[in-house]
Amino acid sequence: MFDKKIYNLNIDGNNIKIETGEVARQAGGSVMISCGDTTLLVTATRSKDVREGQDFFPLTVDYIEKFYATGKFPGGFIKRESKPSTEEILISRLIDRPIRPLFPEGFFNAVHIVVNVLSFDGIHMPEDLATIGVSFALGLSDIPFSGPVAGVTVGYIDGKYVLNPTKEERENTNIYLSIAGTKSAVTMVEAGASEVSEEEMLNAIIFGHEKIQELCIAQEQFLNELNIEKMEFEDKNYDERVTEFLDKYQGELKEAILVPGKLEKYEAIDSLCESLLSTFKVEIAKEMMNKVKSDEELLAELIGEAKVKTMDQLVKEFKGYYHDLEKKIVRELIIFDKYRADGRKIDEIRPLNAQVDVLKMPHGSALFTRGETQALVTATLGSKEDEQIIDGMEGEYNKKFFLHYNFPPFSVGEAGFMRAPGRRELGHGNLAERALKAVMPSIDDFPYTVRVVSEITESNGSSSQASICGGSLALMAAGVPIKSTVAGIAMGLIKEGENFTVLTDIQGLEDHLGDMDFKVAGTRSGITAIQMDIKIEGITKEIMEIALKQAHTARQEIIDVMEAVIPTHRKELHPNAPKIINLKIDPNKIAALIGPAGKVIKSIIEETGVKIDVEDDGRVAIFGFEQEKMNRAYELVKQYTLTAELNQVYKGKVVKLAKFGAFVELVPGVEGLLHISEISHARVKQVEDVLKVGDIVDVKVIEVQDDKFSLSMKALIPKEVIENKEESND
Repeated sequence: MFDKKIYNLNIDGNNIKIETGEVARQAGGSVMISCGDTTLLVTATRSKDVREGQDFFPLTVDYIEKFYATGKFPGGFIKRESKPSTEEILISRLIDRPIRPLFPEGFFNAVHIVVNVLSFDGIHMPEDLATIGVSFALGLSDIPFSGPVAGVTVGYIDGKYVLNPTKEERENTNIYLSIAGTKSAVTMVEAGASEVSEEEMLNAIIFGHEKIQELCIAQEQFLNELNIEKMEFEDKNYDERVTEFLDKYQGELKEAILVPGKLEKYEAIDSLCESLLSTFKVEIAKEMMNKVKSDEELLAELIGEAKVKTMDQLVKEFKGYYHDLEKKIVRELIIFDKYRADGRKIDEIRPLNAQVDVLKMPHGSALFTRGETQALVTATLGSKEDEQIIDGMEGEYNKKFFLHYNFPPFSVGEAGFMRAPGRRELGHGNLAERALKAVMPSIDDFPYTVRVVSEITESNGSSSQASICGGSLALMAAGVPIKSTVAGIAMGLIKEGENFTVLTDIQGLEDHLGDMDFKVAGTRSGITAIQMDIKIEGITKEIMEIALKQAHTARQEIIDVMEAVIPTHRKELHPNAPKIINLKIDPNKIAALIGPAGKVIKSIIEETGVKIDVEDDGRVAIFGFEQEKMNRAYELVKQYTLTAELNQVYKGKVVKLAKFGAFVELVPGVEGLLHISEISHARVKQVEDVLKVGDIVDVKVIEVQDDKFSLSMKALIPKEVIENKEESND
């Protein structure tokens, strides 16, 4: 334990303050990190022991937003934070992905990272500080970690790259890039964009990494002062009997890897493993039976200090080394022979198939298949009441476009449980939503709420990109006027030393055994979303440049197939979709349309059976299925929101009589004075002789002064008509 220490990092004029040694002192490592009035508490803690038999690294990252950070109460009945929101889960993933590959192989202690947002000023975004704080907390702990690491966001506004854009700046940026990395390489990228070029995106990544390098160098200087000792752990070390036995069968394993078809390939690999394991167990059993143990060995076993491995331990090592050999063979085939396990070329896409209108009732539907990955995607159109309400630390807002991604167990041939979407599903859905959001029409052009749902029916690599392709098709089939067709592709990487190969359209085996999953989505014109996950300590500019170039070529090929099925959005909506009438009213008339306690608008809805959306700027959208009822609703809305204008004629209702004239309601809430002298060309002695309350009369506005209207009936009656009438009476 050390005393309180304070460090300051300055980047692009923003001061980041790091405090440690005072708060959360029993955690493995803890820091308070602040910028402006935004403050996060970050802790990193490990388990003391590894569970028996555990052969994986259990890392958990929890990013938690506290409502008190902005002086708010949580919503709901219990008034306390409960399960994490989608936004919190997505930011947790942004922290997890860049740090995961930086823990050493063979380190299996559980590690728990907790990021608590304690104060948020609405300007300096917490996610811009989170990864830096996590790197510091890990550096202060005894957890082995190949850091430091840092994360920043990059905007692209008016042709300039902006570091950590504010909330307001994010509304106007053409690129919103989250990037993390070490001093030497990039380890994570995620971005949404407005059809930007590969060059613009690559330059954004380079700009972000330059800032990351500055932050990592500063962290190194501070952490080196403390001389933190890291824990020791046993690295993976296989028994010679296991390695010698399996090395003899690499040829058979290579044949199994080259079996075509995902399920057939895995069956061949698993069957060979079981067969070889049976032979191996027989050999080990014979060895154990034939070996005569010394008195010292028997005593060691008796007191529990025996170093002789049991059969169960050897079986576990056998399976681990078998998997390592599988990985080695797949990687060697690709990097040296340029040969993939399914026989494709390095830059070749699997067979593509695109269909639309596969379902009759949904407003839009599509089935997109790429090799053994398939997405059944639907698009549904709704009104304002169908918007998704998001209640977070920054306040409540509504989403008019959202995409939900589902990954059932049967899609990979497994029996399992159907539960709420996990972190992976939310992350994949967010990536697909970002890619399609860039081409969605404005609310003025298309005021519908739109929900896209991707059901993954088969999976062998990059189902999120299949969701993007299927989502684009479903939207066009539904008649949503998206700007361009969007397609996505996943790029992979095999890297050994200075040798590397970039793969187009990776399948599950290549993702599992490779070093990178780099997803790129966009239109013919440019990129709309990217996501990169790295399993090694980072990749270079050269690799990213090659990956983006190959992805661009692949994207054009996929779009060709999609546009052969449906070249652009349909001009007519699906018969099951609600129709819409748009109009614009004076914002000052919104209250008149709503009425006291919503009385007016409710009466229109009850009479016509439509849905009516009213925006603050005066935009009104009428949704319905029967055109006649929608037209009636339109007339009623116009009636309640008309504004009286000079020289215009209105069919008004007499609401009050006076000696000097009558008050006539021109439109709901607006009355004018019909003076007795303006009722007729002939002299009217008493208003009651001509008019009574409730009469409907045609009047003309002849004067407007200070929102007071003077009306006339006689202005609408030619004088000669009156004279002729009087002559005929004579």
